Amino acid sequence: MDRSQRKMDHIQHALATNEQQTNSFDEIRFVPNSLPNIYYGNLNLDVNLASFRLASPILINAMTGGAAATTTINQKLAIIAREKGLAMAVGSQMAALRDPSVRDSYSVVRKENPHGILFANIGAEATVEQALAAVEMLEADGLQIHLNVMQELLMPEGDRDFTGYLERIQRIRDQVPVPVLVKEVGFGMAKETIGKLIDIGIPMIDIGGRGGTNFAKVENMRRSTPLPMFDDWGLTTVESLLEARDWMEHGSSFIATGGIRHGLDVAKALALGADAVGIAGGFLRIVQTQSIEDALHTVDEWHHQLRVAMTALGIKRLKDFLHVPMILSGRSYDYAQQRQIDVSSLANRD
Repeated sequence: MDRSQRKMDHIQHALATNEQQTNSFDEIRFVPNSLPNIYYGNLNLDVNLASFRLASPILINAMTGGAAATTTINQKLAIIAREKGLAMAVGSQMAALRDPSVRDSYSVVRKENPHGILFANIGAEATVEQALAAVEMLEADGLQIHLNVMQELLMPEGDRDFTGYLERIQRIRDQVPVPVLVKEVGFGMAKETIGKLIDIGIPMIDIGGRGGTNFAKVENMRRSTPLPMFDDWGLTTVESLLEARDWMEHGSSFIATGGIRHGLDVAKALALGADAVGIAGGFLRIVQTQSIEDALHTVDEWHHQLRVAMTALGIKRLKDFLHVPMILSGRSYDYAQQRQIDVSSLANRD
């Protein structure tokens, strides 16, 4: 099967595997503030992500490209990013690096959003030369390097050799002229992995946890002999953020992707230490099922929901979420206990 058909299969199956109605964010509650002493209209949604200053903590995360039919999807996403001031990443550009005929399915985002913050995207198997070409293709402001070991293992035509990944990432980080972001695609990150990335100076890390688009299920839908026992592989987004807690004072910025359904989930991720959140499946659905006008309204609603949470908690700036007390329960709490992650302080923050 060629890469273009694979890209279309991924979109079809991603849409078919509906977003979970519940996920790990439901195991978090904020301690309410009945005297917030604040005005909704005075809130600030600006955020610092490494060297970038963003107007919103919401990023349109990597989704697609590499087929003629995906050009329209990326075009719509770029329009939303432009109109709402959102940073945006494209899907893996390896397809265009191997087949220049699909280059426009990626470069369209820069045409539609000439002044926005855009991230190029390659896999950890890429060379420095491929990384530079991906950045040039978009005139990108940053570069995502995605990690998707389980997806590759389940993909019928996927990679089987993952040796040298960390060394390749370091070479790319040292030689590309833009900041590098390393992201998981939905299987989460443990503190051991995060530590290795910080040790080589990666300025942005997307912990990409389980809870959103499930690429194990997507690839199993493409297999003649599925391996469904791996459908729930990995860590949830909440578990991954807990794993990152010990590394959040080491200079890297963290993005939480995986199962962000609405503005309250954004608030919970920020309160767990994320600097920003990524949404992929949610954006794919709205551009495939809504007009541009309705999609823009949906983004406004997400921002409104975030502002409601901020007002109810009495905070004016996103970084103040780190001082809001929150209660962790259920499987996420049990996980933290077994991994010896101290979460007691979360409930008693001032």
